[in-house]
Amino acid sequence: MNIDNIEGKIVKEDDRYKVVDNTILNNLVVSSTLLHADKSTTGHKHEGQEEVYMFMKGSGKMELDDKLIEVKEGDLILIEDGVFHRVHNTGSSDLYMVCIFDGGRNH
Repeated sequence: MNIDNIEGKIVKEDDRYKVVDNTILNNLVVSSTLLHADKSTTGHKHEGQEEVYMFMKGSGKMELDDKLIEVKEGDLILIEDGVFHRVHNTGSSDLYMVCIFDGGRNH
């Protein structure tokens, strides 16, 4: 597997983004999102599930509950259980991120 191609199944795709999940592991899901310029993810929160976001290409902003933080290539964001999170691509090119979460997809 390569970080640029996590070899999974497309689970969401529209004019905003393309989301691919690799579910080969028993307890963790590796998910990638290609978020297009000037677009945002839907945003969500979930009880009982933590996530790690790794920003691989591009830049933007990430909402974490009531905070808005700048993110760029190389940043790693830890999402605690129950925290609302949403990513905004504020750049002029695609933003690519990889997310790892425990359990199944419930968002």
